Amino acid sequence: MGSCCTPDGSCSTDAGEAATAVADTTATVYAVSGMTCGHCRTAITTSVSALDGVVSVDVDIAGGLMTVTTGGAPDDAAIAAAVDDAGYDLTGRA
Repeated sequence: MGSCCTPDGSCSTDAGEAATAVADTTATVYAVSGMTCGHCRTAITTSVSALDGVVSVDVDIAGGLMTVTTGGAPDDAAIAAAVDDAGYDLTGRA
């Protein structure tokens, strides 16, 4: 497993996170392995946020957790695929 940082060792830590209040949302916490820095947070947030129905994504790098808020029930398979596309491994619900 490689580092998510750039070859010169720098990391992008500017993850723009905006909380949106929406009625009838569901927050689901997932365990994600392989995250080490702010770039990881940005990559996962961008990938998962692009899914239909996702309201917000909050990544806790130190805890290895990702909280996904969706309008209705989450699509675990789509969320796992988005995390995989970003280069990380969703190991299940936390």
